[in-house]
Order: sequence, then C-alpha cells, then structure tokens
Amino acid sequence: MDNMISLEMTMFFLILTGFAVRRLGLVGDRGKEGITDLVVNLILPCNIIKSFLIEFNTKILHSFLSILLISMFLQFGCILLAKLLYGKMQTDRSKSLQFGIICSNAGFLGNPVAEGVYGQMGLALASIYLIPQRIVMWSEGLAIFSKEIDKKQILKKVLLHPCIIACEIGLLLMLTQCPLPTAVKTFVGNLGDCNTILSMLVIGMIVSDIRLKEILDRDIIIYTVIRLLIIPALVYLPCTWLGLPEKVVGVSTLLAGMPAGATTSMLALKYHSDEKFATNLVIFSTAVSVLTIPLWARIL
Repeated sequence: MDNMISLEMTMFFLILTGFAVRRLGLVGDRGKEGITDLVVNLILPCNIIKSFLIEFNTKILHSFLSILLISMFLQFGCILLAKLLYGKMQTDRSKSLQFGIICSNAGFLGNPVAEGVYGQMGLALASIYLIPQRIVMWSEGLAIFSKEIDKKQILKKVLLHPCIIACEIGLLLMLTQCPLPTAVKTFVGNLGDCNTILSMLVIGMIVSDIRLKEILDRDIIIYTVIRLLIIPALVYLPCTWLGLPEKVVGVSTLLAGMPAGATTSMLALKYHSDEKFATNLVIFSTAVSVLTIPLWARIL
C-alpha cells in the first residue's frame, strides 16, 4: 500500500507539473506534440525492449498467451459495443465515439501505469496486450473515419509502428536469451526510464486545455463512464472468475480502463469529422482517468 500511495503521488505531481508548464506558457502546442512524438517513437520503444530483458520460462509464455487472448476478445467486443451504441447516430460525433471505444490511450498512458504497478513484467504484458489494439486501430478504427480499408497500408502501418518493432526485438531477445552489451543495455534502459516522467507531463498538458463550459457534454460524460468504468469491469470480473494469474488480470483491467487517445482527435481533424468534439472527448476522459486509474489500481 505504501508503494501504491507513493506511485499515485508521484504521478499526480508529474501531471500537475505538466499542467503548470502548459498554463505558464513554457510549452506550446508544437512543444507538446514534439514531446508526444518523442515518447511514441523513441522512449516507449526503448522501454518495451527493456521490459523483455527477463528470464524466459513456460509460466511467462502462458501469461503472454493469456493476455493476448484477453486483448483479442476485448477488441472484438469493443467493435460490437461501438456499433451497438453509436453506429446509428447520424452525426459526425459517432465516428469519434466509436473510435474512442475501440482504441484507447492504453499505449501511451497504459505502459507507465502497468510498469509502475506491476514492474518490468507488467510492462512486458502490456506490450503484448497492445498488439491487437494497434492492428484494430489501423484497420477497423481507421475505416470508421475514412470509410475505406487499404490492406497494404494497414499492414505497413502495423509492421512499421515503432512499438510493434520494439515488441519484435524484445521477444527475440527474450526467447534467445541473447545478452546485450552492457553499454547498449544501459543506453536502452536509461532512455526507457524517461517514459513515465514524459508521459505524465504530456497528460498534464492535455488536462490543462480543459474548458468546463465546452466540455461538460452528455455524450462525452456517458462515453467516459463506459470507457473508464464499465469496460474494465467487464474485463476484471470474468478474468477473476476464471482464476487467471494476478498480473494478467491486473494489467488487462488497467489497460482496458484507459481514456480516449490523441489519435481520435488527429483522425477527426484529418477527415473533417468534428475535431473540436473529438478533442474535448480526449481531454475530459483523460482528466477523469487521473481519478479512475488509481481507483482500479487499489481494487486490483
């Protein structure tokens, strides 16, 4: 419990710092985007590779297969849920809401949380969990906005995503138990250790853009309840009932309860689909997740 409280306070102060530097004008829009790109394309991949530098055994293989299956079932269920809830809504909002149900911010925010709560193994499990989501994001998710699916383009986006490449490298190193040179291991580890700090700072910058008068929208509030409370509950209950390993249940539940990702607003902007609503969706759900993520961590 002491470790959990320490983690919560550390993340809170980092988020508060991100909030402050944004409000004080120390970091502008381009700065926020630059830090986000740096995390996604360099820091997070190094963190993922570092997480796989562990001793491999059949117990770990079983955990990896379990969380991969959970993620696959969850993505399939989220696609059906998105169509059921928002498929018949005759506004541009429906696209952002559907995408937000299918694809959360588990990649950016989920990894540091999984690592903070469950350590190096938690981060490795999170990396495996995210593989189906990244595939669905650039297939079914993209099709929601563009109404077309280019299989070659999807394959290219998935295979060349820095985090997928990092998973492939990490799995290869873990399966072969090939030791990295000390300098390389230290380099990758030091870069990866920046992930939690930079990720939380960006979350604080996102939250700083909140405008209550514009953001307290019925559709956004209902979406946030579904995304942050109902979906993780639907993962936690059956996984617990099936008696799956504690870390598998914990990481699956935490990552299922992540807010809408920034990709939602970026795709809405690109395909002219009410980008203001999409941005408010991301900001509000992210702000509320600052409360719900520690709540789920304590329940677990």
